[in-house]
Amino acid sequence: MLSSRSPATAQEKFGLLNYQRLPGRLNTTEAALLLGFNEHDIAPLVAAKLLLPLGKPAQNSPKYFAAVEILACAEDREWLSEATRVISRVWKQKNSRRGASQSAAMWPQDR
Repeated sequence: MLSSRSPATAQEKFGLLNYQRLPGRLNTTEAALLLGFNEHDIAPLVAAKLLLPLGKPAQNSPKYFAAVEILACAEDREWLSEATRVISRVWKQKNSRRGASQSAAMWPQDR
């Protein structure tokens, strides 16, 4: 399986997509690959309750997802649309915060 700690090679990613039968439990790297998102996009999807990890993992522990749920989400157009909106919103917020701090550094207020 793919390790969530090291970057997956293209060959490893291709191998996961060619499995006859997926394992029942997928880590974040595998879930992201099957859903068509980046690995760092999984955390906001969990926070938005669009993906539910198995069990009740601690906030800083590795998350695992049921393969049947991941595959169902990957085939659901409405779910994919909502997930894409959530990810877009997250990046828009991050970029606006970064832009505000950069403009403040460039244009210091008169004192």
